[in-house]
Amino acid sequence: MPSVFKALATIVAWVLFVFGLLALLVGLIRVLSAIPATAAPGVVLMSAYFGFGIISLTLSVVVMKLRQTF
Repeated sequence: MPSVFKALATIVAWVLFVFGLLALLVGLIRVLSAIPATAAPGVVLMSAYFGFGIISLTLSVVVMKLRQTF
């Protein structure tokens, strides 16, 4: 793999990692600041934050593994 692609893969992995951590952090803040815990749209939105965070962190690991492989 040329060095340009390795550099791009590194950048993508870091962006995914940072976005994943931010999504988990924002989701956690929304959970802690939620006043009515039974509001359906709030629960769906918080679940979306956590889901996006976990998927983003997983994809960052996949990108780094692919970068090391090639």
